[in-house]
Amino acid sequence: MSGSPLVPPVLDRSLGAWGRRIRASWAAWWHVLLLGAQVLVLAMTPSSYAQGAQRSAVLRHLYRASAPLLTGFLTLSALLSLVLIRIVVATAYSYGLSQYALEVLVRTLVLEIIPLYAAMFVALRHTMPEGQRIRKLLSQQHRQGMTHDQQTLLRNELLPRALAGIFSVLLLAAVSSVIALVLTYFNVYGFSHWALPAYTLAVGQVFTPAVVLIFSLKTLFFSLSVAIVPLAASARRDETGGFGRLSDISEFARLLSVLLLVEVTSLLGNYY
Repeated sequence: MSGSPLVPPVLDRSLGAWGRRIRASWAAWWHVLLLGAQVLVLAMTPSSYAQGAQRSAVLRHLYRASAPLLTGFLTLSALLSLVLIRIVVATAYSYGLSQYALEVLVRTLVLEIIPLYAAMFVALRHTMPEGQRIRKLLSQQHRQGMTHDQQTLLRNELLPRALAGIFSVLLLAAVSSVIALVLTYFNVYGFSHWALPAYTLAVGQVFTPAVVLIFSLKTLFFSLSVAIVPLAASARRDETGGFGRLSDISEFARLLSVLLLVEVTSLLGNYY
């Protein structure tokens, strides 16, 4: 009986903490949507970054987001593709379903795995580290009493990095898809050109206009998610009004939830 009066205050504190977490989560997602809309508007306005120092900054970040990642990503992607190709081909032949091996490879490897893999690779190797650098810079400026204009931060720091992230995902996904298609041909038909017309026809039957549209939109939304979500988090003030260090795991979980939402939506569009 002595513990019963403590139940309402504990319940109130629990509900209050739960409500604060909900408000904080809603504010974080709203910030992502707002900054994403601003980045899209500026990205579709080339005059905002096509001249002067802004153009140099965009080109510099495009190089940093793609060139250092290209060799490592393509090597890992080729190895992953070879492993999956051998597994699918061997399994199809063992069950007498070799006629379906090519379609399964194209649908699983090119349409599903490579875009998601490219998006996560760019996020872990470029956009999330860049977001941490911006967060550290803003934290230092805040401690020194320096104020920063939101539009200046958006144009000078966030926009070049966002454009670079979008470009990097699209580039890596496109080049890796071509390599995967070439490796698939060599593993299925060998080093001969006699089956090239049949292979081209089979791949073309998979890439119908609807599939191409969904594949393009999915890769585009992957690139937008990777470019915007980590950078938006880096520019968001914390509860104290400053720029304290963010949890890498929570930010990656937020990004992963967006990527999975895009992936599930594309699967619904392709197969239902």
